Amino acid sequence: MRFDDSAGVLLVTGGAGFIGGNFVLGAVGSGVRVVNLDALTYAGNLDTIAALDADPNHVFVRGDISDRAQVDRLLADHHPRAILNFAAESHVDRSIDGPAAFIQTNVVGTLVLLEAARDYWKSLTGSDRATFRFLHVSTDEVYGSLGDEGYFTETTPYAPNSPYSASKAASDHLVRSFHHTYGLPVLTTHCSNNYGPYQFPDKLIPLMILKAVAGEPLPVYGDGGNVRDWLHVADHCAAIVRVLEAGRVGQTYNIGGNAERRNIDLVREICRLIDARVPRSDVLSRESKVTFVEDRPGHDRRYAIDAGKIRRELGWVPTVSFEQGLSQTLDWYLTNSEWIRRAQTGIYRGQRLGRRT
Repeated sequence: MRFDDSAGVLLVTGGAGFIGGNFVLGAVGSGVRVVNLDALTYAGNLDTIAALDADPNHVFVRGDISDRAQVDRLLADHHPRAILNFAAESHVDRSIDGPAAFIQTNVVGTLVLLEAARDYWKSLTGSDRATFRFLHVSTDEVYGSLGDEGYFTETTPYAPNSPYSASKAASDHLVRSFHHTYGLPVLTTHCSNNYGPYQFPDKLIPLMILKAVAGEPLPVYGDGGNVRDWLHVADHCAAIVRVLEAGRVGQTYNIGGNAERRNIDLVREICRLIDARVPRSDVLSRESKVTFVEDRPGHDRRYAIDAGKIRRELGWVPTVSFEQGLSQTLDWYLTNSEWIRRAQTGIYRGQRLGRRT
């Protein structure tokens, strides 16, 4: 990740989550000062950012984006040049079981954050006001489901099919409205499915890796034919930096990995890679453990991103091939058993708060 000389202080929300945590690690590693606000709900993991505990450029604050008074204090105390909103409840299955938490964080929380950002921005003057940005990180799931052909573009109509995607769609509309109503300088990004280090173990790729290593059944929804476009988290973070520094105010940018895979093919590839690294004593392939299970409600069939706009306007393209990224991700999970153990047991919550206010 490379920032220009005017990076300034960044207020990052959800910076202990998977994508936010990777972004914070990269930003602070590049010398940028980051104020990191995270409520530490189920996927917020302080172990992910533990390497920054003693770094003076990282200030961790445990708190909720729905707490207007806390957000106002952070803005007044740290004077950020930009707010990057990664904070979100983001697991589709969990949204089906309990949608209220998704509405509270993804909709109400985003509204509170936008109101605070608007008032803070209005208080700025000169170049500080001219360069301030509010960058909202969203998902391609707001567009709904594709057929066998075609791609999501920035003009694809919204058609969310799960409580999670509906809550993200609502937050996107709020961000857009604050630009058109109040003039708030916003940017929105829609990413395809991310993967890489520090992803919570109940997501597809780490879940399949860990179950395959353990010799457990590998549950695959429906017929396994659902297609996702996979994007390495490092590429995603690099794209966000480009949008933050050079994106046109009020615009949306789609970020995709150009790596479509059927779920069943992805699981089979994970099995092949693990068989080569950790052979089973009974010589059976891990693929023999694949078990097709009842499909989840509202399961979108295919996602695929057209990332032409960000390529043309900002010069961003993914640099990590899916084969390379999957192999590196698998190796990371094989060599970070303690992070996995703590994530699975939940004992990471509230531990090692590091620098905090």
